[in-house]
Amino acid sequence: MRGRDPETGEFLDSSRSQNRREALEVLGLGQKLVALTDAQLAKLPVPESLLPHIRECRRITAHIAHKRQLAYLAKQMRREDDETLEAIRDALDEHGDAARREVAAMHRVEAWRERLIDEGDAALAALLDEHPAADRQHIRQLVRNSIDERTRNKPPRAYRELYRELRLLITAGGSDDADDASDEGDEDGVGSD
Repeated sequence: MRGRDPETGEFLDSSRSQNRREALEVLGLGQKLVALTDAQLAKLPVPESLLPHIRECRRITAHIAHKRQLAYLAKQMRREDDETLEAIRDALDEHGDAARREVAAMHRVEAWRERLIDEGDAALAALLDEHPAADRQHIRQLVRNSIDERTRNKPPRAYRELYRELRLLITAGGSDDADDASDEGDEDGVGSD
């Protein structure tokens, strides 16, 4: 049924087994999407056309009806292009590119926070060299308060606030690789606060 190329003898289309494996993979992806909360689902690049099907699948609890609705969701998902499905998989995958970038950004912010607390003004000068639009006074005050909290064994309110401030400053550019691009983006992101 697949047909062969008369010149090369190769099959023209993928096998039925391959099509079935791909369909089952999309079905598994659909099951993962149905299991997510609305907040988690909002963070994913799921097309608006699939959201009603996901909600409907959640609503149905009878076993066979739920299975049938899940199959219908998978059918709707197979109509989407491969890039869309791959973007959803990547966002769901804890080892995906998006997750790695997010974790790397978090570690970078934490490293700056610890460096600011440990090294003081030298680290602040280095931070301001990389991000000239940063609010020097506010960051210095948060560092001072964080050190004070540590010495007095108080709850880490300023420590957390310093993290939030640094995260806004460092990740506002959106580009993690190029320092020049992130510096320009950081000026725009911090100036709008």
